[in-house]
Amino acid sequence: MQVYITGARGFVGTRLVGHLEGLGHLVTAADRDVDIRDAERLTASLEAAQPDAVVHLAAQSSVAASFRDPAGSYAINFQGGLNVLRAIEHVAPTARLLLVGSGDQYGGQTPGAPSLSETAPQVPSSPYARSKQAVERLGLEANKRGANVVATRSFNHTGPGQDDRFVAPSFARQAAEIAAGARAPRMTVGNLESVRDFLHVDDVIDAYTALLDPSVPRGVYNVASGVPHTIQELLDGLLAHAGVSPEVTVDPDLVRPTDQLLGDAKKLRDATGWLPERGFSGMVAALAADWSERVR
Repeated sequence: MQVYITGARGFVGTRLVGHLEGLGHLVTAADRDVDIRDAERLTASLEAAQPDAVVHLAAQSSVAASFRDPAGSYAINFQGGLNVLRAIEHVAPTARLLLVGSGDQYGGQTPGAPSLSETAPQVPSSPYARSKQAVERLGLEANKRGANVVATRSFNHTGPGQDDRFVAPSFARQAAEIAAGARAPRMTVGNLESVRDFLHVDDVIDAYTALLDPSVPRGVYNVASGVPHTIQELLDGLLAHAGVSPEVTVDPDLVRPTDQLLGDAKKLRDATGWLPERGFSGMVAALAADWSERVR
């Protein structure tokens, strides 16, 4: 296929480009050279590419940043997503569009609650999550007009290459720096009791690749492991790989209420056969090794 990827030089995009090219697909990798907020430039780029499929990854992806700048996040995530939808409907109406959303669209649950299916209510609690929900709704409306949109609600994923604005790579960097003697053996953390559904980024890329198959029905799919892990387990695993035992203190300013975000990916599994292969331990090991190499 000819695949067009927005946000192609980001954390997921960089790995997805290489994966798809390795499978023999032709990839147009668009990033800051094609600002999705510029509808005219975006439309011209898509028209030139004439893609069979589009993966829309470009986004403001930080929940914390979305609270600091809600308007900027909406301009990128909502208006940019709308521009992508309109451009595809105009110049590549049969192309499969993969709209990448977030498990954060559901909002937090009580720890121990059942995993969330695609029919669960969405109660997004951040500008980031609300913008993702809004553009997903636009995509599903476009399907009623004959578009070919698949939307994901992707749960927490990490791995080599993710920047340390996010909790998992932040922990991994600090642990690696302590092991290298570049940081005092102390860490300050937030709430370690919350439960998350963690995935290795390469398992997520496998899911996205499977969803580009035109035989997979349109609609919404969770990308999730269905396996709960606390933030404490994440920290413990990274510290063990680094071989350090720092003093860990909780900063009240970093603490958010204890909650759970756990997905059920049965719909995706039934449609594509996808299963996460690397697991939590593989994700932790890969992240720890990446930061150990970076801080040497």
